[in-house]
Amino acid sequence: MAHKRKSHRIGIIGFGHLGQYLTEMIEEKGHLYGLELAFVWNRNQEKMEGKVQKEMQLEDLSMFIERRADLIVEVAHPQIIKDYGEEFLKHADCMVGSPTAFAELGVETKCREAASRYGHTLYIPSGALWGAEDIQKMAYRGTLKGLKVTMSKHPDSFKLRGHLQELKESTKGQRVVLYDGPVRNLCDLAPNNVNTMAAAAMAGHTLGFDHVQGSLVADPDLLNFHIVDIEVTGPVDKSSGHEFTVKTSRRNPAPVGEVTGMATYTSFWSSVLNCKGHGGKLFLC
Repeated sequence: MAHKRKSHRIGIIGFGHLGQYLTEMIEEKGHLYGLELAFVWNRNQEKMEGKVQKEMQLEDLSMFIERRADLIVEVAHPQIIKDYGEEFLKHADCMVGSPTAFAELGVETKCREAASRYGHTLYIPSGALWGAEDIQKMAYRGTLKGLKVTMSKHPDSFKLRGHLQELKESTKGQRVVLYDGPVRNLCDLAPNNVNTMAAAAMAGHTLGFDHVQGSLVADPDLLNFHIVDIEVTGPVDKSSGHEFTVKTSRRNPAPVGEVTGMATYTSFWSSVLNCKGHGGKLFLC
């Protein structure tokens, strides 16, 4: 007699556009991949009314253990991982959609140690980071010498803090470089916009948040796309003196005001499908 295969239970944290998309995909197509919802949590519970079955709504995030999720998918805000990441990894695999959380010293270390200690996987989705696996391979080989990510969007697609918000407001109607420097310093100023850069810092771990460079460009002419340019520098060939370089440019369709481009949604869904347990380590998916 054949045994019914156990479904992989997914908890979704955050019910913005991306959280709603992933919830709908699991409900509509999850059965094709052995997935089922364990819970959906959102800071504003009212946003889920009429969209998420009442029994699937988790009111108190600290009670997540009761829902027995195999994988917890965070697509809310980096503060969630700062507050709960270590606890999540004691009980389940965790896919972190806001890796800017790891720019805060100690958060990455605690989460990596929890994953190793309890045998769960800390997943970082590649999202809009084209070539993420190749960057990670170069880091492991010790051949990654430089990495820069430039994100260009319409100004209304940036959600910024502090002096970056002031700069954006004071230069309306102009194309302006809002920031150019180490990714670590940028994460707290644009936590919703630079997850691709944070993923790059995690993939290129030998450079990390202090040496991976990030550039934010506000361009009022970008009405239909988000553009992500990635520049990778490798070793110099000793015989010729020529340097290894890779440059990619990704144009992701996105209406003005949207933080996340359309292609990133499907990329996240592919990442969820790949999160089936890879042991107690960090895994780029």
